[in-house]
Amino acid sequence: MARALFIIDVQNDFTEGGALGVDGGAAVATAITEHVRRHPDLYDVVIASRDWHDGDNDNGGHFATDAEPDFTLTWPVHCVAGTDGAEYHESIDTGLIDIHVRKGQGVPAYSIFEGTTDDGRSVPQALDELQVTEIDVVGIATDYCVRASALDALQNGRTVRVLRNLVAGVAAESSEAALSEIATAGGHVEVSGS
Repeated sequence: MARALFIIDVQNDFTEGGALGVDGGAAVATAITEHVRRHPDLYDVVIASRDWHDGDNDNGGHFATDAEPDFTLTWPVHCVAGTDGAEYHESIDTGLIDIHVRKGQGVPAYSIFEGTTDDGRSVPQALDELQVTEIDVVGIATDYCVRASALDALQNGRTVRVLRNLVAGVAAESSEAALSEIATAGGHVEVSGS
């Protein structure tokens, strides 16, 4: 029985100044690194995801190319593989990350469970190999990729806790709705200990 931390999409394009930057993203990046450093024995494994989209196509309709983005199914170009926007925010200490996951390579992807590790494993495979039963979820954006990752972790049979002070969302109302949905599905929404 092991506990994992999921750090979801704390990337330059999702923090202030990025293509889809959310307010509070940079502060969350700093707070996540501080949380992991303060609690070095809390997690058996730290797993971080990144959107890693193709730059030469619309990624299965994910990028708006023929019309304005609707910000629900279609989005401005963001997190293109190999660009600065796809990199982790500078406040994330990548030395604390054990497993890197890339998602959205040519297709829309919100959940970390839709990605693969750098060595080609699926996320459930990596979790099973490490006997992970409990997952804390932090990152960006509360109302999209954090939501999808937490719900998929619950569906995958894990105990899930979202640390609400270590997430940042696109909008307050949809972020609160996402946290309520996670709680209704059996997840826990808590504030991380100092």
